[in-house]
Amino acid sequence: MSKHVSWFEHIPHSLQSIMRQWNGHLTQELHLQTGPHGLGKLPERLMPEKVTTAVCGFCSTGCGLHLHLKEQSAINTSPAAQYPVNLGKACPKGWEALSPLHSTDRATTPYLRNEAGQLQAVEWDTALKTFTQRFQDIQARYGKESVAFLSTGQMATEEMALLGALTKFGMGIVHGDGNTRQCMATAVVAYKQAFGFDAPPYTYQDFEASDVLVFVGANPCIAHPIMWERVCMNRHNPKIIVVDPRRTETAMYATHHYALNPKSDLMLFYGVAHLLFQYGWIDEHFLTQHAQGWEDFRTFVQAYSPDVVAQETGINMEQLQEFAEMIHHGKRVSFWWTMGVNQSHQGVRTAQALINLALMTGNIGRVGTGANSITGQCNAMGSRLFSNTTNLLGGHDFLNPEHRRKIANVLHIEESHIPQANSWSYDQIIEGIELGKIRGLWVIATNPAHSWIHQSQLSQLLNQLDFLVVQDMYHTTETAEVADLILPAAGWGEKEGTFINSERRIGRIKKVSKAPGVALADFYIFKLIAEYWGCGHLFWEWESPEASFQILKRLSKGQPCDITGIKDYAMLDQYGGIQWPLPEGIVLDCNERRLFENKQFYHPDGKARFWFDAPQPHPEPTDVEYPFLLLTGRGTSAQWHTQTRTQKSSVLRKLYPEDVYVELNPEDATALNVQSNDTVRITSRRGHLEARAVLHATVQRGQLFIPMHYPVTNQLTHPTFDPHSRQPAYKACAVNVESQVMERRMQ
Repeated sequence: MSKHVSWFEHIPHSLQSIMRQWNGHLTQELHLQTGPHGLGKLPERLMPEKVTTAVCGFCSTGCGLHLHLKEQSAINTSPAAQYPVNLGKACPKGWEALSPLHSTDRATTPYLRNEAGQLQAVEWDTALKTFTQRFQDIQARYGKESVAFLSTGQMATEEMALLGALTKFGMGIVHGDGNTRQCMATAVVAYKQAFGFDAPPYTYQDFEASDVLVFVGANPCIAHPIMWERVCMNRHNPKIIVVDPRRTETAMYATHHYALNPKSDLMLFYGVAHLLFQYGWIDEHFLTQHAQGWEDFRTFVQAYSPDVVAQETGINMEQLQEFAEMIHHGKRVSFWWTMGVNQSHQGVRTAQALINLALMTGNIGRVGTGANSITGQCNAMGSRLFSNTTNLLGGHDFLNPEHRRKIANVLHIEESHIPQANSWSYDQIIEGIELGKIRGLWVIATNPAHSWIHQSQLSQLLNQLDFLVVQDMYHTTETAEVADLILPAAGWGEKEGTFINSERRIGRIKKVSKAPGVALADFYIFKLIAEYWGCGHLFWEWESPEASFQILKRLSKGQPCDITGIKDYAMLDQYGGIQWPLPEGIVLDCNERRLFENKQFYHPDGKARFWFDAPQPHPEPTDVEYPFLLLTGRGTSAQWHTQTRTQKSSVLRKLYPEDVYVELNPEDATALNVQSNDTVRITSRRGHLEARAVLHATVQRGQLFIPMHYPVTNQLTHPTFDPHSRQPAYKACAVNVESQVMERRMQ
């Protein structure tokens, strides 16, 4: 790297050490793996020169991929046959995991916006000095809290933790949040309030062991196809219940689909609870011994009789009865939800309604059961526990003096370095920009100019900042294009670390390819910033990702997520990833472990809690001007988030429509005089877009569906938030539809 960096020989020795460490050898595990999580027996003609296994870098499933190497660099991937997550299967994104690394729009050098308003390539020394001077000047003028950061569920856990420690303990930044807020905040709050800790209780084996599976606002056929493969391996002839307004791919396969009115699911689950209590179909012994608030909940749901619920949800009383009976007769019932619940104006209470159903029927802590939130991003669970945003490192609490003292001791820093207040949430940081309270923003590995709700407003606010830094693999994202400074980052496959998947499994990512130009792993960018900022001495022990993993172990000690029993990275390889918790001294005799088997929860009294509130009306109902309800969600298994990476693959691009489309009920299309493939204009109170009409009875009359992946979708969405989790309610807003074809014909 030194031949590319003219300033290298002139920087301090400590920085040279960081750069040399980053520029070192690729992962040491570049050998043929034939152990329990390796290749097994393959025909000799298929045996690559060298192979290592790492966790996929796209979604939260956490599949094990073989990385096939030639001449010390990865050339392709294949699914790991014995990895306990995917068992030899991979979705299109996994097969194409290396393609995003070779895109021509990679950020290969830092870029700084010059006086002419153009981004100009600069050396790292200039970039880091500018970063430090501009942000420190803003803090000197407007206070420490005037600079904030927005991070991600895409980085390695060790990188998230170092970023959180650097910003909060070294740079004096109070406010920082991650894009995990956009997908998982609701589940976090629901679990914390119900169980006493953010603790998804399940393991993927439960997909295969349940005799009743309830999917709510989840379409795993598309969003988590390998999880759906596990469902298809279920040999118990299960009842598969899908609760979703749209007839999704998962609903098509289900034994029962309840196409309720959008955002009426909370009412539906209260109605089911009403019947379960009415018929005595509850586990009263379990509730008496292991839960609080269930008797109040029984009184509360008396108001949600079948006739009331049927009127509000569109689910008739016979279906409601059928739903309750299936839960009652099931011996192993599991409840699964994802963004259709989380991204709602009342998502926390809806998630807790599902938790309540699991608790009241004793479907928790046993094989094939659980109230199970499916995570979105590849390392959202790592972000939830170790990013230092919503929690103090290791699932601790910024407001708890004992927790602050513990973290200070573990990190060998003064307790005064640790904030005594929680950060603003993502939406509050955005609001802070609007109010002039946030003047500098550091965006790391996320693309809010595309993904944030009410997109057009955010685009204006980003231009209002005094200084915007974007740290990313690409210089072409919507957010990078308006940045004042771009820091080039390495991607998955170009760095070391760990991810934590939906079932709490910690797995490794590995450096099997060199980053282009002078791009650096986020970990080493943070190390360099610490040195330039003047606080590098606080992070002397964070020498490398693996050294930092040892710090994370100490931070987790005594917590529900205790991982002190994981010796090192090699142990993660040996077992094909390890689910937390694994405290020191516990023998790992099974690699499929669920929580609460002992019926003890994480509240001080060991009991779970019931939470409930009256359902709230949809914040933007339809009316005469905007008579349709727009639903958003995943489009295909080949698309991911803002398509920052999936669009780099020519293979993946062939697997989804290039241009934005809208699914429209055929009867509505007839009324609008819209034909298949016509161009229509979709308008909300915030913006408009044009889309190709796809006529489908998968959406009900009066409803539309547009995939979330297209850049224009969030020009329409309504900026409302769950009051408990502050998660945006992306999934439904009022819109109008007009045929552009007819207008052109008339012209």
